[in-house]
Amino acid sequence: MSLLTTINEDIKTAMKAKDKETLAVLRMLKAAFQNEQIKTGKELSEDEELTLLSREMKQRRESLAEFQQAGREDLVEQTQEAIKIVEKYLPQQLTEDELHTIVSEAIAKVNATSMKDFGKVMGVVMPMTKGKADGNEINRLVKEQLN
Repeated sequence: MSLLTTINEDIKTAMKAKDKETLAVLRMLKAAFQNEQIKTGKELSEDEELTLLSREMKQRRESLAEFQQAGREDLVEQTQEAIKIVEKYLPQQLTEDELHTIVSEAIAKVNATSMKDFGKVMGVVMPMTKGKADGNEINRLVKEQLN
């Protein structure tokens, strides 16, 4: 079952439960999926769905940081709830130890020795962790291990 089908089912459930917050987030996700399908002109693959979901999560996290800086507690709470809802559709996130292992293996694979090899390492790590880890966290770990 595709992610869009799952979201549609969850929209129906949220409508029946009169859960307005969840419904708003799910409708926004559905719109993002449909827009992407229209843009590509085809059904989205599982990989494309993950990419889209990761992008949506990244936007929420960036918004959360901005709202926290601005002291907008009302929007902080709302965004945190939206993040929890989006997280339900992402695959199980990797632990820091698992990420550390993946980064170490990637560094060994490309024989990276300095920060000059940062791009090569990221090119190996990112496809392996797609949707399973935050890009900023991966970026930080790669920099730590290359330094």
